[in-house]
Parts: sequence; C-alpha cells; structure tokens
Amino acid sequence: MKHHISYDLELKQNPYGGLYIAIEGIDASGKSTQVEKIQEYFKKKGKDVHIVSEPSDKGVTGKLIRDILAGRERIPLVAFQYIYTADRTIQFENDIIPALKDDCIILSSRCFWSAIPYGVMDKGMTDYSANNINLMLMAQGILSMYHQFIVPDYTFYLKISSETAMDRLSQMDKEKEIYERKSKLTRLVDGYDWMAKKFSDAIVTIDGEQSIDNVTREIIKHLQ
Repeated sequence: MKHHISYDLELKQNPYGGLYIAIEGIDASGKSTQVEKIQEYFKKKGKDVHIVSEPSDKGVTGKLIRDILAGRERIPLVAFQYIYTADRTIQFENDIIPALKDDCIILSSRCFWSAIPYGVMDKGMTDYSANNINLMLMAQGILSMYHQFIVPDYTFYLKISSETAMDRLSQMDKEKEIYERKSKLTRLVDGYDWMAKKFSDAIVTIDGEQSIDNVTREIIKHLQ
C-alpha cells in the first residue's frame, strides 16, 4: 500500500548563551584536528570550551556503537541509527544543553546532521538525483527523530574525496570501522554533498583537501 506524505520540519535554534559548533564530514576528513585547532583559538580568547564527539565516549550506548563500528557486535544497519539517536539524546541532555546554559562553547565532532548521509545509506538509498522525492522524504523522516534537538549555531562540512579519505586512513594507527571502505565512503560523500546543498542555510562547506592551517583559517573567518 503506497501513500504520499509531505511535511515541513522545523528544527530548534539555540536559545542559550553558549555557542554550539559542529564539524562534519566523512572519516579522515579532519574533524578531530579542527576541533582541537578551534579549541585553541577560543581558549586564547579566554573562552570556556567543552568538547564532545559522536559516538559519546561514555555510557552503554556509546560503547555499543563503537563495538558495532569496529565489527565486534553485529546488528541490521537499518537499526543502527536508532541507537545513535539514543546516544545523541543522552549526550544532549547530559552534556550539551547544560554546557550551553552555562554559556560554554560546545565543539562537536559530528552532530545529528550525520544521520542523513549515514542513515540514508544504511537504508539502501543511493540515488541522489535532484528529483528524487523519496530521498527527501527519507531525509525528513530521519531528521524527524531530532525535531527537538538544537541546530548547531555553525556546522562546517569538511569536504574530501573518498580517495583522499582512503589514503589518510591507510596512514592512521586506528581500528578499522565498518564504513571505512571506498565504496561506502564514495556514497557518503554523495550524501554529504547532497545534504550540504539542500540545507545550505545551516551548513558551510569547506575544502578539506587544503592544508590544516588553511581549513582552520576558513572556519575562524566564519566565526568572527
């Protein structure tokens, strides 16, 4: 049975005194590095900075997600985003919102925006053509799990190719994760590109192939 469904989705703006900044992108795009660089920038200004990452680094949901990513636990990928939603909700309530209320600057490596490229891929959708209405409805459906979440004041998408990601990953001393295959990274790049274009009012795209310092300067330029 087929039904046509269409709706608008309004995400919440930050009502608190703190500043919420998220760095997005595929694996090895430089998110963690830029979080550290931006932290240095704000600390030199005497600002109180609180760093979070996804998945969370504490609690049962964060540990479960890391085990799934590493292949130590297996679940159907269509269910994975629901676990991520639970982990994000816990981190929002326990860490992010209290810090924003205390006028802190939150720097996050990933945020709920990641749910679109990863969630769409996990559901088997690959066609990002401009007229793909099903994709938009699916993206809205995924975001509906986050309708009470606060949109970051700034979201920066560090755009790199899947080839660059694979090259960087090969030089990292880290546990290989389930999404770190070129075919998946290529689909994730398509997803991030589509999302950044569709939500261009909320997401700033930055060339992540540049030097680390150039990427940092571009981010800071938008924050000034």
